[in-house]
Amino acid sequence: MLKNYFKIAWRNIVRQKAYSLLNIAGLSIGMACSILILLWVQNELSYDRFHPRAEQLFRLTCSAGDFRAAVSAAGMARGLKSELPQIKNGLRISKWAPKLVEVGDKKLEEKRVIYADSNFLDFFTFPLLAGNKATALQDPGGILITEEMAMKYFNTRQAVGKTIRMDNKDNFTVAGVLANTPPNSHLQFDFLIPMKTLARTSSDLQNDSWDNFVFYTYLELDAQTAASSSARDKLIKQMFSVFKAHGPTIQLDFELQPVTDIHLHSNYQLDVAGHGNIQYVNVFFVVAIFILVVACINFMNLATARSERRAKEVGLRKVVGANRYQLVFQFLGEALIFSFLSLVIAIGLVYLLLPIFQMLAEKNLTIQLLDGKLLLSLIGIAMLTGLLSGSYPALFLSGFAPVKVLKGKMKVAGGNLLFRNALVVTQFVVAIVLLVGTAVVYKQLHFIKNRNLGFDKSNLLYLPMNGDLWAKQQVLKSMLAQNQLTENFTVISSLPTGVESGTVDVVWDGQTSRNQVVFPSLDVDESFINVFKTEVLAGRGFEKRFRGDSSAFMINERAMQIMGMNIGNAVGKNLSLGDQKGTIIGVVKDFHFKSLQYAMEPLILRLNKWGGVAMIRTNAGKNEQTIAALEKINHQLNPAFPFQFGFLDKDLDNLYRSEQQMGSIFNLFAGLAIFISCLGLYGLSAFMAEQRTKEIGVRKVLGATVAGLVGLLSQDFLKLIGIAIVIASPIAWYAMNQWLQGFAYQTTLEWWVIALAAVLATGIAMFTISFQSIKAALMNPVKSLRSE
Repeated sequence: MLKNYFKIAWRNIVRQKAYSLLNIAGLSIGMACSILILLWVQNELSYDRFHPRAEQLFRLTCSAGDFRAAVSAAGMARGLKSELPQIKNGLRISKWAPKLVEVGDKKLEEKRVIYADSNFLDFFTFPLLAGNKATALQDPGGILITEEMAMKYFNTRQAVGKTIRMDNKDNFTVAGVLANTPPNSHLQFDFLIPMKTLARTSSDLQNDSWDNFVFYTYLELDAQTAASSSARDKLIKQMFSVFKAHGPTIQLDFELQPVTDIHLHSNYQLDVAGHGNIQYVNVFFVVAIFILVVACINFMNLATARSERRAKEVGLRKVVGANRYQLVFQFLGEALIFSFLSLVIAIGLVYLLLPIFQMLAEKNLTIQLLDGKLLLSLIGIAMLTGLLSGSYPALFLSGFAPVKVLKGKMKVAGGNLLFRNALVVTQFVVAIVLLVGTAVVYKQLHFIKNRNLGFDKSNLLYLPMNGDLWAKQQVLKSMLAQNQLTENFTVISSLPTGVESGTVDVVWDGQTSRNQVVFPSLDVDESFINVFKTEVLAGRGFEKRFRGDSSAFMINERAMQIMGMNIGNAVGKNLSLGDQKGTIIGVVKDFHFKSLQYAMEPLILRLNKWGGVAMIRTNAGKNEQTIAALEKINHQLNPAFPFQFGFLDKDLDNLYRSEQQMGSIFNLFAGLAIFISCLGLYGLSAFMAEQRTKEIGVRKVLGATVAGLVGLLSQDFLKLIGIAIVIASPIAWYAMNQWLQGFAYQTTLEWWVIALAAVLATGIAMFTISFQSIKAALMNPVKSLRSE
């Protein structure tokens, strides 16, 4: 019997080639899309789960009001461990510190360099390929490098004992070679330097300070505390008591963030780069399901629409003794054959499209068919698709009454019309929601890119003061001022894409209680206002003719509001920032110095006394000449360090790289989902036209025009698309408004976005249907009526 079922199924596939091709193409593309998305989702969810004790590892984070930070103070790891028995181990890691690495004639800047405590390799599981794990991070003159760096600089993995020079002054001996950092680790590094090395120059480390938040602190909890949220809440309260006992008066809220949550659940400032977003994972997981459902709907639609062709087969099988259970099994088996054929093709498509998808997602994704877990997942997808797509056709076809079918009195075409219409509506609801999503993502990215940031970001070139430039700032400024290409410059402490320093130690006139708001600060010079083209609302900017400006401050509008001042009375008020006391000389209009995902924060501007980054506003069309001039200056003043530069507008764009990736991936899969819908619609319109061949012939004989016939054949589909638009509009509106809530500054979702998506979906559908409608309308009525 099984052999017979298989033969019948195969014969139907071969005999109805167009129908089979549409079904297999739709299922194959749908499966391929779903597999690609699920590979990405699986990768995102796998971060940091390779550590054996991952469920016991947590990162200590803190927040002061709305300011949430991933960093903590140097003394916390050791101090909390010594006073709280629930904490088994503590670890500190520095922020990433770019270094100039020199080995022989190779001299390159490396950005993935961190300092870590000596227990780093016990805390995390990063395999040491060579060297002694117990002593690798004990010697301040030692360094750990990854296998990739060993090959890059020494052309061998046997690099232990070799020397690396950093920043033209510090020599390190390779104490060990680590396996390359797994791509699904939130910690990405190439060089690991003992924290003892940094302690030579860091007063925070020397004093185990509790009031300067500059390190990442990781804690390993005992299994019982780690597994209980109530026990962790109790521990957090105890941690705050310990913190208060060490002197700081700031009001902080602590949080124990599971290491496995860091990649997808981090919206902290001062965090490591490269995090994902759980919202995007959920969105794309739903998209994967939608695409698979759309592909299954195609199968159901075409199978039930062509049910009349299988009606006599069902009647004969029932007459000779087949029961409904056997018929259901037969038709489900046919659906599973379609599904597994499609799976084979889908796997081929995945291998073909994976390089393109990897470029879009910027992920190193692989599909290993020999992986038992993956193979079972793929088989599960095929089984689920087959059962889902074949369930209704099987139940519908097996329910035919044999007497009516064999007498030719049964009209099956209309019996399943309601269900088929519901499926078409569902397809276009999905398509319209995806089109709206694509438009809103693009609109938000365009809004971000073109928003007025409060300064002119165009043609701003920057030169970091690396190496000898720190000690030669006056000479650098003189050389920049003497060249017409570089004379319009300013020196600021950090780029306005990442102002990280901030403090609550701020006192101002009229303050009634101790400040608990974090005030970021930026050091600027006298040319800042002119170069950045910011607006001074009250008072003035820093000027060289006023010597007292060395102890003066400027503030932004947000800071003025928090301090309870206004444009009329802010200038002249006393202000203290830490140990520095002075007066407010000006109020600058708010400008964005962080990602637009964060609301505007208060900002204090001080006169720059130590350097940082030279920002040059280039003349339009002369970027290349300006870069060449800067390179020449760098070669003269800083010959031991390679020339580095950047454009501020590109750095600003990079702040939204994950959103840009999401938009690109979303566009791809939205397009494919619509294409799958059109495949089914094409097949369905072809069948409907075939069913009405004689009616069309009669109408043509009676004088109907081609345009009239096309309209007649299309009107039923237009009604369904209209219903889909009504259902999809509120769903799309709600979903995209939820996504936009992740931005402090967001575009508006106007009605015309949904209207445009609806018109586009209707246009695509009508374009698809028109092929078959026009073909049927142009057919010679003699051919369709010759047997009448």
